[in-house]
Amino acid sequence: MDERDYYTEQLEIKIARYRCTKCRVENEYRVRWIRRTKKQALPRHATDQDRIKFAKAMDHYVRVDDELMCQNPRCGRTFEIPDCQTVVFIR
Repeated sequence: MDERDYYTEQLEIKIARYRCTKCRVENEYRVRWIRRTKKQALPRHATDQDRIKFAKAMDHYVRVDDELMCQNPRCGRTFEIPDCQTVVFIR
């Protein structure tokens, strides 16, 4: 059983401020995240190992975008998102 079977996935867009590493201009960017919410129950064909993994599963966000395109018309280069966090757990 795949880990994605434990969650329902929904695409969300969050606004964040980043500074382009090339031209140093700061702007607001739309960053895509997938919100994974734990399902209420496992499918019927789950094994004992799947039940153990499902018990430990938590709601979390997974970042989709790794690079952004600079909004400055003179620059327009792509740069990596400076945050090293690609998964955020929801409590």
